[in-house]
Amino acid sequence: MATRGLRKSYGSRLALDGLDLSVPSGVVYGFLGPNGAGKTTTMRLLTGLLHPDAGSIELLGQPFRRGDRRRLFEVGALVESPSFYPYLSGRQNLRALAAAGASVSAGRIDELLELVGLRERAKDKVSGYSLGMKQRLGIAGALLSDPKLLLLDEPANGLDPAGIVAMRETLRRLAAAGKTVFVSSHLLAEVQVLADVIGIIAAGRLVREGSLEALLTDQGVVRVRVGREQADATRAALDGIAPEIAVAGGGVEVWLTVHVEPSRAAEVNRRLAEAGIYASGLEAGTDLEPLFLELTGGGASAEGTMQGIAR
Repeated sequence: MATRGLRKSYGSRLALDGLDLSVPSGVVYGFLGPNGAGKTTTMRLLTGLLHPDAGSIELLGQPFRRGDRRRLFEVGALVESPSFYPYLSGRQNLRALAAAGASVSAGRIDELLELVGLRERAKDKVSGYSLGMKQRLGIAGALLSDPKLLLLDEPANGLDPAGIVAMRETLRRLAAAGKTVFVSSHLLAEVQVLADVIGIIAAGRLVREGSLEALLTDQGVVRVRVGREQADATRAALDGIAPEIAVAGGGVEVWLTVHVEPSRAAEVNRRLAEAGIYASGLEAGTDLEPLFLELTGGGASAEGTMQGIAR
């Protein structure tokens, strides 16, 4: 899947300003951006709900144009909150969705209800479903035609922790089976453990794209926890080891974040010990959040702020 020079305006407001995406086949692609960056507009364009003002879209190796409805039979999508007939059961809703698209067997519907954990509630009216159950039913609906490409907008919305883990495992299995899974999400930590490739947009433009491993290479951190009264001494002891050391925490202890490779945690600890400072906590790892904040100007955009980091 790819887009080239994709532009879309709503009156005088420019939502997408020449968006270029390159999504490899058979991966989970994490699509990230702050409020108002153009993520949902992109999803609507990819599913034919909107038409671009300029630029091109390629789905499954072929150009996607106005009127290519049959191409969408090979694309499953969940954009924003799923809508269902509240007076019908979960199974009946899936049958209604199936009737509007490519032919789907009854066995396929039962298989998907089992996959998303709704087999026992399949006969219940959707009006009695929780938000998380409706979201899982929406994912089942997106998978009805066994699509090669799956487009999901905030798929973890409304799911409890166990549901998020189950959803993650399902999407990873789909990618391993050769399907392309395109996920728009505001859950940075979840995307970090889910995605193979990341695309970050801000103000309607792509600001970074690449494999998660490559993007995180320079995002290693070592975090040190010390007493608040030792914060200045700790910063001085680590002076020169990193260009910037951030301090966070409002209690008797604070965390200092040192932007160095996790493998240098022992060096950080040694410097502290030499200065007579003994940390009560030390963590090392990589984090997508600093990169996101750096590339998106702290998460603010023309349409919103870091609140929700979505849409």
